[in-house]
Amino acid sequence: MTHDLTLPSGAPVAEGLAERAHRDPHRPRFHFTSPGGWLNDPNGLTHWRGVYHLFYQYNPLAAAHHRIHWGHATSTDLVHWTDEPVALAPGTDGPDRDGCWSGVLVDDGGVPTLVYSGRHGEHELPCVARGSADLRYWTRDQANPVITAPPEGVDITAFRDHCVWREGSGEDAVWRQLIGSGIRGVGGTAFLYESDDLRDWRYVGPLLTGDASQNQGELDWTGTMWECVDLFGIGDGTDVLVFSAWDEGTTHHPLYWTGRYQGDTFTPTALHRLDYGGRYFYAPQSTRDEHGRRIMFGWLQEGRTDEANAQAGWCGVMSLPRVVTLGPDGHLHQAPAPELTALRRERVEVAAGPLTGPYTRLSGVRGDQLDIETTLRLAPGATARLVVRETPDGAERTVVEVSRTHDGTSGTLRLHREISSLDPTVDTEPRYGELPLADTDGRVDLRVLVDHSALEIFANGRPLAARIYPTRPDEAVGVGIDADGDVTLERFYAWQMASAFTDGPRPLWP
Repeated sequence: MTHDLTLPSGAPVAEGLAERAHRDPHRPRFHFTSPGGWLNDPNGLTHWRGVYHLFYQYNPLAAAHHRIHWGHATSTDLVHWTDEPVALAPGTDGPDRDGCWSGVLVDDGGVPTLVYSGRHGEHELPCVARGSADLRYWTRDQANPVITAPPEGVDITAFRDHCVWREGSGEDAVWRQLIGSGIRGVGGTAFLYESDDLRDWRYVGPLLTGDASQNQGELDWTGTMWECVDLFGIGDGTDVLVFSAWDEGTTHHPLYWTGRYQGDTFTPTALHRLDYGGRYFYAPQSTRDEHGRRIMFGWLQEGRTDEANAQAGWCGVMSLPRVVTLGPDGHLHQAPAPELTALRRERVEVAAGPLTGPYTRLSGVRGDQLDIETTLRLAPGATARLVVRETPDGAERTVVEVSRTHDGTSGTLRLHREISSLDPTVDTEPRYGELPLADTDGRVDLRVLVDHSALEIFANGRPLAARIYPTRPDEAVGVGIDADGDVTLERFYAWQMASAFTDGPRPLWP
């Protein structure tokens, strides 16, 4: 039972983490972050009896990926979160003694059950824990690990992370599970298993295997291992297989196949980029909530050094909750959950009309906690730029750019971070991706959410998440706009965003 946990003997290591984290000007205020220390993958995402539960990979002892626990937070509105007791901590012995790694939560006949990867040395194997009705207290199964080894006769690159679901009905119902992996010399894969009771599993085979020899170095390379696989149906008969491309310890980017899951295989029709920010929206997990919506979270990795994270006392941000639907073009359409508008304050409106003349600083729009919505019309060959987090002298600024090709058929969403920070140690590489234009008049619906170092952009349903670290954060609050070519500003609204948390440090061990 992990609810009896007390601060481990290494407690002095954790002293001051939450306090330092709270003081850091780069720490987001309306994105979820752990109280201090380390955060990575969202886990066990569920809407259980009217409450959203977000579990996550957590190290409350240091801002480092080591001896991972399962943190836990709850919300009734996807906006305000309450820290709950740590759900899982590494055991003193057994298969998870070196970490309780990523997994999911399922309803086993009314009993909440976690399926997760226990780590022991270099071994990562599936484990099970059963929970109380309120999901606060958990008991490991004595049978752990419930799968004692990867498939025989397969040279794998790794074996971890889980997607579990109940399939069929009545006496024919069965549990199925995907485990992320890779076949050495071939590519990433998702191994399919089957069980009657979540404890005795039969290996079925690879659901789908990628080709690591194709597109290496490209933005859609599928990697040598698939982390955090997530399979779900969406729309009318379309199935989606989400995974994060990994290679030899390096996290690359999240991708997804659209296609058809049937029998023991997934037949893909197309491969897509899930988020144009690459590793800044990694290891996503989704759930269908009680309103019928597909809700997705991802991990916004850091773009500064390990030393900077250690000094700050925290590392890792959870994305804002996204509502995922299937667009008419066969791609996933993503948008922030509408509940987030509850944090909006002090709306400012900018007059509509053609964007002409030089760059315009919008004096009425300033801040490092902003929600901006605008609709632009771009003529063929035109470009519009929205500048955020700009210092008065322009030495630091971040630019969100949308452009339309000269033939008018498509566009590009691009994030320029080259001078987002004067700190030479932080990542400032640009991010970009295709921007769909649904009509002939070049309409772009753009939403930009700025939360200190966390930035999430949505353009015609395509997302781009990233991190920025101005060296003069108190001054980097300016917002501006300009354009090349024929661009019309149809609407522009900006809101200050309130914090989602009460003021002050949060307990590392709630």
